[in-house]
Amino acid sequence: MLENYIPIIVLFGIAIVLAIILMSLSRLLGPYRPNKNKLNPYESGMDPVGQAKERYSIGFYLVAMEFIVFDLEVIFLYPWAVGFLDLGLEAFFAMTIFIVILFIGLWYTLKIGTLDFSMKPTLANR
Repeated sequence: MLENYIPIIVLFGIAIVLAIILMSLSRLLGPYRPNKNKLNPYESGMDPVGQAKERYSIGFYLVAMEFIVFDLEVIFLYPWAVGFLDLGLEAFFAMTIFIVILFIGLWYTLKIGTLDFSMKPTLANR
């Protein structure tokens, strides 16, 4: 049973050894001239301002959840589209209900202003 995992373990070992060798060669052969600017944290070309533990608006998390939901929709939609002719009418109605429910959720989030990142307070970012 364990002999099936030997190629995976060998590949994992080769990857670790190769990574260590390449990082060591880079450190030995490359120039190393640290200065204050190079050692500062980089955040999109802007200097970090404020505390790292600032609270974010709930709207950012809602957008992230919507992104995940619509990614999952695509995962369900592709196999259905591939087997559309073989699945029958029941699968068509099930997928239609699924898509309608997702669009109702999208309409609701657009209505409450989740995707509107202006400074005015909305229900989503209170």
